[in-house]
Amino acid sequence: MSVKPEHYDVIRKPIVTEKTTLASETGAVVFEVAIDSNKPSIKEAVESLFGVKVKAVNTTITKGKAKRFRGMLGKRKDVKKAYVTLEEGNTIDVSTGL
Repeated sequence: MSVKPEHYDVIRKPIVTEKTTLASETGAVVFEVAIDSNKPSIKEAVESLFGVKVKAVNTTITKGKAKRFRGMLGKRKDVKKAYVTLEEGNTIDVSTGL
């Protein structure tokens, strides 16, 4: 499978937190993805970029908070996260980067 330039538009960056580190023990990796991406495109992008087999993709959208900056009301952007579960024997080391 070849790497298409649009795969880099689908997957923005890996998310490394305590919760995602616990998820990685069960074979899941968490990525911030484009808000308009869907599960099949996320699966295709991960498989071609990292050369692994994906078992399942779960997504969640976190709504942006309303914040004040210099007295003006603003809103942070909405963030879509993809929890990608890998097949047995496949791993992605997110600490090294692409």
